[in-house]
Amino acid sequence: MFLELIATFVAGLGAAGVVLLINLVTRGRLPRWAMPVAAGAAMLAFTVGMEYSWGARTAGSLPEGVAVVETVEARSWWQPWSYIWPRTTRLMAVDTVTARSNDAAPGTWLVDLYLFARWQPAERRAQLVRCEAPARAVVTEAVLADPASAAWSAMDPDNPLIRTICAEPT
Repeated sequence: MFLELIATFVAGLGAAGVVLLINLVTRGRLPRWAMPVAAGAAMLAFTVGMEYSWGARTAGSLPEGVAVVETVEARSWWQPWSYIWPRTTRLMAVDTVTARSNDAAPGTWLVDLYLFARWQPAERRAQLVRCEAPARAVVTEAVLADPASAAWSAMDPDNPLIRTICAEPT
């Protein structure tokens, strides 16, 4: 976050420098307000660009075998353009490489889900995913000892998490 703030100021300074150079070349023909307007516009454009590219940059930086299964888009009244082009604010990814099955519970997979949110640290959550009757459950010590005791939440068979884990288990 701090580095993005620094980069925003650098974008503003860069735009002001370009306007200053243009003003020198044209021998002072630009209006006085051109430099601060250019700096402000560059800072605003940089900030909006970073907000809108966060989801793609985060998904692109995930290692091989970690697949994004859900994205959450946001709209805000103070950003009216977001009603036309919503921005991604959260991602959920599943690690298919480390998915493990249990011989005692066939068709049930222990997976790591990664939750990413803008301006928040990533979280890792272990989940049980059942393929036959699509469902998932939070992993606890008791659930690891006996998967039948899990509090299962039913899921749609077309859910991307179910499709990712159950279609081609590792």
